[in-house]
Amino acid sequence: MFLKEFFYLQKSDRKVVLVFLSVVVISLLIIFVVGGRNDKTADNLSDSSSYDRNIRSSADSKGSYYIDGKRAELFTFDPNTADSTALLKLGLQPWQVRNIYKYRAAGGIYRSPEDFARLYGLTVKQYREMRPYIRISPDYSPAANIYSDNSHLADDYKKEPFQRDTVKYPLKLKAHECISLNLSDTTALKRVPGIGSGYARAIVRYREQLGGFYRVEQLREIEGFPEEAMKHFTIVSGSIHKIDINKLTLSQLRRHPYINFFQAKDILDYRRLRGSIHSLQDLRLLKDFPPSEIERLQPYVEF
Repeated sequence: MFLKEFFYLQKSDRKVVLVFLSVVVISLLIIFVVGGRNDKTADNLSDSSSYDRNIRSSADSKGSYYIDGKRAELFTFDPNTADSTALLKLGLQPWQVRNIYKYRAAGGIYRSPEDFARLYGLTVKQYREMRPYIRISPDYSPAANIYSDNSHLADDYKKEPFQRDTVKYPLKLKAHECISLNLSDTTALKRVPGIGSGYARAIVRYREQLGGFYRVEQLREIEGFPEEAMKHFTIVSGSIHKIDINKLTLSQLRRHPYINFFQAKDILDYRRLRGSIHSLQDLRLLKDFPPSEIERLQPYVEF
């Protein structure tokens, strides 16, 4: 039916129909041919992916690993000197690299691979992968280690051990050396064996409250003070600051460690009723001034 109608069409219309049919046939042929090639390409790509996986696994065994789907390289590095490019290649995040730079800028040093393991955000897997490649230069070891084994030093250096005298690590006094208890500051006091910053400040604070020490044994009044340190102190005469008990108020008298509230009140009552005090013996009849109290207060008063 279609053929009969086709021959009844005009010549120009028949040409249009033939051209349309030709285009359809050619299109079908192209689709058939190209589709077959794509199947072969897909097979080739599958083979290529398999080959890439084999190469990847081979590369991993030679110094690489994957983190978050990205390949990271493994190579020997020193965390004290590695630059940002190397650290990023190792698989570290940019913010981790910035933390490393800040740590090094602040004077921080990685002395062992375990120190690098404390990097914030570093996973156990990453550290296990990197650990065999971490190499810490001996230049970053503590200088004191040089003297822990001095077998390689010349004889002149073996005669005396290495010593350092700094504010943080003062050189301690030897067994026969002494310093003035009333004239030494905290820096000098810390040179005494057994005396650190805490005891040095306690000595200065108690010395100011007393007005000075007149006996080394007074150091026992500082809680927990080490007995072995007392042999390194001496007392210089004339270094005691005295108070005039005839002029001071109740609150001023109480500031002295050897005068309590009741003793200060007795002093004021005596001055009010009898006048000025000429000697501590004037107070010996008061119950708050036994001989022991008068004896230890005697070096600190004047009239």
